[in-house]
Amino acid sequence: MSFQRQPKEVSDFVAARKIDEKISFTRNDCEVQGTIFKILEHSVIVEISTEDAKKINVPSNLTVVSHKNYTVV
Repeated sequence: MSFQRQPKEVSDFVAARKIDEKISFTRNDCEVQGTIFKILEHSVIVEISTEDAKKINVPSNLTVVSHKNYTVV
């Protein structure tokens, strides 16, 4: 027996997001800009520059940002 997934409502802000859209967020007191790589239910995966990755001390140029913590550029 399997259960069907129930559709969840998403906010207008989240529904309007698109892949490759430019966003801005703050991490470790640094303002960072990147492009949306993948859209998830509560967050986005963002591609940032290698230089920005070093500034915010992350090992990859992909990082996760909550929908609450970014603005569209």
